[in-house]
Amino acid sequence: MNIIDPNNPKWEPLAYGLRESVTYHERDGAPILILNFPLKVVVLASEWKGVLRLFSNRNFLALEKITSQLGHLDPDKIENFLDDLVRKGFLERKGFSALREYPLVSIIIPVRNRPDEIRACLSSLRRLDYPSQKIEIIVVDDASSDHTPDVVAEFPVTLIALQDHRQASYCRNLGAQKAGGDILAFIDSDCLADVMWLKELVPAFKDFTLGAVGGMVDACDGQKALDRYEKVKSALKISAWFKHSRQGDNFFYVPACNLLVQRDVFLKLDGFREDLHVGEDVDFCWRLQDCGYHVEYRPVGKVYHRHRNRWLSFCRRRFDYGTSEPMLQQMHAKRIKRIVFPPGETLFWCTLIAALFLKSLLMGVLAGISFGLHALIRYKMVRRRNVPLTLLRITTAISRSYLAFIYHCSTFVSRYYLIWSIIVFPFYPAVASSIVGMHLLAGLGEYYIKRPRLNALSFVFYFTLEQLSYQLGVWWGCIRRVYFKPVNPQIAVKRPV
Repeated sequence: MNIIDPNNPKWEPLAYGLRESVTYHERDGAPILILNFPLKVVVLASEWKGVLRLFSNRNFLALEKITSQLGHLDPDKIENFLDDLVRKGFLERKGFSALREYPLVSIIIPVRNRPDEIRACLSSLRRLDYPSQKIEIIVVDDASSDHTPDVVAEFPVTLIALQDHRQASYCRNLGAQKAGGDILAFIDSDCLADVMWLKELVPAFKDFTLGAVGGMVDACDGQKALDRYEKVKSALKISAWFKHSRQGDNFFYVPACNLLVQRDVFLKLDGFREDLHVGEDVDFCWRLQDCGYHVEYRPVGKVYHRHRNRWLSFCRRRFDYGTSEPMLQQMHAKRIKRIVFPPGETLFWCTLIAALFLKSLLMGVLAGISFGLHALIRYKMVRRRNVPLTLLRITTAISRSYLAFIYHCSTFVSRYYLIWSIIVFPFYPAVASSIVGMHLLAGLGEYYIKRPRLNALSFVFYFTLEQLSYQLGVWWGCIRRVYFKPVNPQIAVKRPV
């Protein structure tokens, strides 16, 4: 049941609609949704036909209207099913899901020597649209040497003051042990919570298999170019779309600065590893999934983070993130990094590159033939299954998949091997030029996708700084541990199911 709050101008009931790139069809009485890219088809039960016909008018339907069309089904199950279609890219959602009764939430904030930031953070929590009697705020001061504890004492919160500096993981774990809430909500002291933070994320726990949920980490507005870069490219910004650990990404996680966890699950896992000072949220989310719970990311429930907007601190933080990757992969050896080389895309690009290097018209013709055969085979497959797809639509989807493949290959090279272009240039200038070319392709692709308030040259400059800093950290961690799997992934021809 959705409860509309007329006193909150941000409130609107939960509603769903078709994405622009999705079309609705019917086959033998069964409703079909087709996503253009990546090309995906889902066939639904005939009872959904009435709802999907309304969707096909490109209108958003309130959840209450949908449930009234499917009155014999559990509304929570309908919502979970629609959310699954959102994660798969077929639907969009807007508005808020509400609960009849909200659980007690314990908000836990570690802080050290940040008086101005913690004041702003706690002030933002005062404005939360959530039942005040259902909120408990615990601030764990990590042995601050300034007046941070005095600032915290100005607010009606529980303050735990440490005498010795113990790092954020210890502080979060201690706060969780003292907490009385059913849900633990972690936020960092340099973050501001959106007024709807909890109300947008807490309803996710209607799915009882969910151990944790994370929301969007947006950037506080800043005047510097680096602020505008972080606004779209922060390492804390997971996605603009819903994501779920059921989607098969073994490396999926959500950052600790905007993380809600079932308290019982958190304590069962002994919380964050206290010997980790970077990557502790990644480790926790992976251990949670290994224990059979799921993790979800929702691009709502925002917190606003003050990013490091000076070059040196920006590069140092990216370097730290890089050093954590070899450590985490060695700790979680079952999580094997793979890079996928699908046969059709691989054959096309290898043949085309050979044609360019050898200046061979024949190789160019062979590349075109391989593309045409791929499109024709795919077209015959879908026609056998009676899926209403035209050859043009299939060809367009395959073209986009070929471009996506070369973009993802370029992204990997840029992420881990750009530094080698400097090292090998005196000996192999063609190899170095190829690496730089792939890096530029990745950077310009990111620029086109993210659409920042920066010109392309500035964006690629900061992108280059980020890539070099991160991979220096990765290679440093690999060398220290004599463990090179992060930069030497397994080659696969298709993604694992």
